[in-house]
Amino acid sequence: MLELRKSQERGYAEHGWLKSYHSFSFADYYDPNHISFRSLRVINEDRIDPGAGFPTHGHQDMEIITYVLDGELEHKDSLGSGSIIRHGDVQHMSAGTGIAHSEFNPSRTNPVHLLQIWIMPNQKGLKPSYEEQKVDLENASGKFQLMVTPDGHNQTIKVNQDMTLSVAILKAGEEFSHALDSQRYGWLQVAKGNLTLNDLPLQPGDGVAIAQESALNIKAESDAEILLFDMA
Repeated sequence: MLELRKSQERGYAEHGWLKSYHSFSFADYYDPNHISFRSLRVINEDRIDPGAGFPTHGHQDMEIITYVLDGELEHKDSLGSGSIIRHGDVQHMSAGTGIAHSEFNPSRTNPVHLLQIWIMPNQKGLKPSYEEQKVDLENASGKFQLMVTPDGHNQTIKVNQDMTLSVAILKAGEEFSHALDSQRYGWLQVAKGNLTLNDLPLQPGDGVAIAQESALNIKAESDAEILLFDMA
């Protein structure tokens, strides 16, 4: 079963320096039909103007994953972590008992385009932590490449939940099949490009809730980048 969450039906917020689309209820946007999906709580597609960003603010009991699609994002937090992430980097912050951080676009000329993802943890009160990893995007060409796993195997980011997150990058006309455990759930998020998923046409920003499917057949109609969540 595939349930389409159309890009244009997402919540939207504009704050001058920030343009943000919400796949699920977030901040002032509330949709009782789209609160979360399994352990997936937030997918925000953000565009941040040059030199702008989120000042220091706090989080608690949430697994926060950031994936940059274009540009740069500078991160600083109360654990002493600080870095600039770019396309091909994945960042994970386990907020646990409490963490404060800031996120800014360090460029004075170019916006940054990113996905911010929140996963509900499998337990509360965890010790806060921060981790980032460079993804082998060449190995994501024409197939899914793991980025996030529950145990951090094969140099992936470790997340405190029974879920994985993978990325695939496709050239126009490229197609492939991906096997799924039909007893688990999936969410496919289109980051860039147009494609078909099991004959369902998709465009940038679309999301698809997946249940009781054993295979995904994907064909890119244009150059595309997609994320796949595999969840209990």
